[in-house]
Amino acid sequence: MSAPADPKATHATRMLADIRSGYPTLEPDPDYPPLKLRSIKGEVSAEEWRARVDCACAYRLVAHFGMDDLIYNHISVKIPGTEEFLLNAFGLTYDEITASSLVKVDVAGNVLWQPEFPRGLGYRFNPAGWVIHAAIHEALPHVHGIVHTHSLATMAVSSLRGGLLPMTQTAMRFEKVGYHDYEGVVLELGERARLLRNLGDNDVMFLRNHGVLAVGRSVAEAFNNTYRIERACRAQLMASAAGDAIVLPPPDVIAKTNHAYRPGTRRPYGVLEWPAMRRLADRLDPSYRD
Repeated sequence: MSAPADPKATHATRMLADIRSGYPTLEPDPDYPPLKLRSIKGEVSAEEWRARVDCACAYRLVAHFGMDDLIYNHISVKIPGTEEFLLNAFGLTYDEITASSLVKVDVAGNVLWQPEFPRGLGYRFNPAGWVIHAAIHEALPHVHGIVHTHSLATMAVSSLRGGLLPMTQTAMRFEKVGYHDYEGVVLELGERARLLRNLGDNDVMFLRNHGVLAVGRSVAEAFNNTYRIERACRAQLMASAAGDAIVLPPPDVIAKTNHAYRPGTRRPYGVLEWPAMRRLADRLDPSYRD
């Protein structure tokens, strides 16, 4: 006789128990019309709406700078004053994500709000995304933005034995980064403790043989960390491909450079850049605000 179902089991843990239930069976309109979702501006708090617009903007920027991967990966933003966060619906490309298309979930994996997609497109959040992002948001309340990417550059560096090298000024900004060994697709709740331990107090963690994860006290900071680590990885791979030995500055110069870039020395990351990033997103396509 089977044990009775746990009434406290969350939506996400039930999905993880049967992985197929986390992904909808689609029956889309064969003409594939563009999505036209209803705007929920005015139906949520001002704080939530600002979080939604900033989160959607980050998705558009990641796509613009070539760090997206079709419909995969995830960016989350915590709604200020709550234990709730926003996550993309799994099935949308980053350039079609809007403020009103984001799914609101809590750290237990309960869906608090989701868009009404057209019939046949029952998109849900990615279970692997919830495992990673919920663990960090719950354990680190100061983290309000998390960006996870599978760019070619970060996947490559994540697979190098030596990882990221402090060979450029951009790379030296990161005093240290975390590394998490690959355990397969992140669907096991037991992996979350190891993810958190390896992230530690770092802004960036390479997921070995997988990609990279960047966090921040705001989505602006998390995006800035993502952009910088991407540039550092691309530069390292380009230099490595030249076939010559890479020159590293002396350790004291690396430490001096890192100190100059620390938030306490100069300014918090992303603060100066974010207004310009928002203006860039508006010039590219302001529909992310819908």
